Amino acid sequence: MNRIANTAIIYPDVMFGDNVVVEDFCVIGAPFKGQNGEKTVIGNNAIIRSHTVIYGGNAIGDGFQTGNKANIRELNQIGNNVSIGTLSVVEHHVVIEEGVRIHTQAFIPEFTILRCFCWIGPHVVITNAKYPKSPSVKNELKGPMIDENAKIGANATILPGLKIGRNSLVGAGSVVTRDVGENDIVAGNPAIFIKKIEY
Repeated sequence: MNRIANTAIIYPDVMFGDNVVVEDFCVIGAPFKGQNGEKTVIGNNAIIRSHTVIYGGNAIGDGFQTGNKANIRELNQIGNNVSIGTLSVVEHHVVIEEGVRIHTQAFIPEFTILRCFCWIGPHVVITNAKYPKSPSVKNELKGPMIDENAKIGANATILPGLKIGRNSLVGAGSVVTRDVGENDIVAGNPAIFIKKIEY
């Protein structure tokens, strides 16, 4: 049985699974520019906390949850057991795979790929525009790919189009300007290699 607050706004073409909770003042399925009948699908056992806004055309798996005031733009693919923290922003055309954790006030721009079980710390800023405000910027956006089980520390910044390798760790406050290898630990501004993670 779903529990949808009376103050929530649910647009047409929203499809909920079972045992979904939508708290006060949420907006689900908000229209977007160029919308053409895309459905918004939210899987079983979701908890969508107060003042969250989810635009139309998102496909969201089971076990999804948000913190308060999360903002999720249109046409994203979001897997099972994903958590998006309070005041975080996920732009459109983002892929978020199973088990990803996005903490408070993170920014995830268009065309970013977050692979299974990666971890995005609070206040992380991911970027996708190499030359902001250039005439062709909209055609050249390229989000980074954060690979499986990578961990991005608080307040880190990831520059456009990079690959952050599987099982890697980016230290808090780092500015990442080049690809990070699998199992690498990097830190600093600009981030440099520290050592390998030993298993």
